[in-house]
Amino acid sequence: MNADRLEELLERRQRLESLPPQAADYAARLSELRAWQSARLERTYRDLHQDPRYSGAVEFFLSDLYGPEELVERNRNLTRALRYLRRALPAAAVKVLQRAIELDVASAELDHAMVNALPPGAISEATYAAAYRAVGMPAARVKQIELTVAIGADLDRIVQRAWLGPLLRAAHAPARAAGLGALQDFLERGYDAFRRMQGAGRLLNAIKERETDYMRRMLGVAEQSAAAHDGARHGPGRRRS
Repeated sequence: MNADRLEELLERRQRLESLPPQAADYAARLSELRAWQSARLERTYRDLHQDPRYSGAVEFFLSDLYGPEELVERNRNLTRALRYLRRALPAAAVKVLQRAIELDVASAELDHAMVNALPPGAISEATYAAAYRAVGMPAARVKQIELTVAIGADLDRIVQRAWLGPLLRAAHAPARAAGLGALQDFLERGYDAFRRMQGAGRLLNAIKERETDYMRRMLGVAEQSAAAHDGARHGPGRRRS
């Protein structure tokens, strides 16, 4: 990812963050949505989370990639630190950070679209599905899944390089002194989680399959619900023009 692409992503993220002061209710709704989605992900991957081999990596995905809190500090640090990181870390590690910010921007844009589509009141399976279908954006959702899997695949390759662990540990203190602690912590958590897993194939396949299936089911469930509602409105035996 070149500097222009990174700047474009960060500008998109900044526009989403620039809510007017009167938008406190909107911000609260956004937090509610993200907490709801985080709980859904926890349920979806509970089996892998309970497996000691995969628990650390699942926690990394839930907290660092799909967590309910925004990762603003990490993203802002990435802008000013990119030149430094390219000198201090191998290209594979920098690529993980770049993909992470791209995923964060894509997820934030989908979340904002969902908030605009959700009706008032508590979020339920039905209201979430209806908003999901109203937002659509299947290409963006597919990209979100692809980026998640790509980050995991990159980390899986990185941990096979025995020399990278000591390099990350050596960079810990200098990174914090330079104000890059959030970035350093992100890389260290990802590295440690994937190193303990000793092979990410099962987890990454599960993420791709389950999230793709969820996306298709959500669109289909909402579509069927709309069709059923429309059929009930027209009544049995009546043909639609």
